[in-house]
Amino acid sequence: MPGQRAATLRRPNNCTEVSLYSKHWPCLLPQHGPGRKHFRPIGLEAWQEELVGEATEEFVRGLIHSDGCRVVANDRGVRSVRYHFSNRSDDIRGLYCAALDQLGIPWTQPRWFDIAVYRKAATARLDEFVGPKA
Repeated sequence: MPGQRAATLRRPNNCTEVSLYSKHWPCLLPQHGPGRKHFRPIGLEAWQEELVGEATEEFVRGLIHSDGCRVVANDRGVRSVRYHFSNRSDDIRGLYCAALDQLGIPWTQPRWFDIAVYRKAATARLDEFVGPKA
């Protein structure tokens, strides 16, 4: 936002809160709008696609932290890690699956709104850049 300064506030746990108010945010983030997100189209602009292509791991980590989870299951005494991502928007699930495909991470869809990663090598790859929530 040219001519404006963002306000920053230092928070505990090595976190900084950044805020900037503008009526032009919808121009930069067109996926925001009235109504429920799973009833309207969600897509990335070309510049957003470019950023996701450059930072795919960070994109996937953000999606998992917002709408997903990492589970450590005990299958008959054998510890196994699983990742789940749940979202009612076909478009958002599509963006998540496309990012996993780009990273070469296999996924399954046990329910229409849930994407799961179960394979050992795939969960180990996700653990490299997602891992447990701190």
